[in-house]
Amino acid sequence: MKDQQGSNRISSGVIAAVSAAVVAVGGGVAWFTSQSSNTPTPSNPSARIVQPAQPSTKQPGNEQTANVYWLRPKEKNVALVPQAVKVASVQPNQALEAAFQSLLAGPTGGTDSTTTIPKATKLLGLKAKNDEVHVNLSEDFTSGGGTTSMMGRVGQVVYTATTLNPKAKVYIDVNGKPLDVLGGEGVELQQPLTRESFQKDYPL
Repeated sequence: MKDQQGSNRISSGVIAAVSAAVVAVGGGVAWFTSQSSNTPTPSNPSARIVQPAQPSTKQPGNEQTANVYWLRPKEKNVALVPQAVKVASVQPNQALEAAFQSLLAGPTGGTDSTTTIPKATKLLGLKAKNDEVHVNLSEDFTSGGGTTSMMGRVGQVVYTATTLNPKAKVYIDVNGKPLDVLGGEGVELQQPLTRESFQKDYPL
């Protein structure tokens, strides 16, 4: 009977000791956890947060190729000869405007191509929309030259204006007014002009 009571006392003591150890360990874990949450994590210079690259809002220009048309003697006639001009265009009319600026500047050196457009001619406006191209030139465009010279310059304008749309209709203005009669010899222009109508009505 005494042995049984001693055994019971030992068992109770063991249980009490184990319980105390569990409480101590649990309290230590809770304290360590609270200290870890309050202690700032030391920074690691080698570990950097990389922000994702932001997409660029600037859209690259679309490169277009426009043709500028010059005149070149061919047997007894004159031929319209294209010269390619590459333009990084953003706006719809930018490629055509660049082509006309090259046209009015005249052919570069080292070529047998010519132009009958007076050097002082300026581009006052240009608009291409709905298969129509409206070109507004300064009054210098109508100065000097005979019939062949006048027809040559009109052809240069018509073909350059339709470089991106060969079927487009071309309206030529001078100082904002439609060009109906060209030159001192009174060459009449039936507008709008197209490549087809030019070849038929005003052969070079």
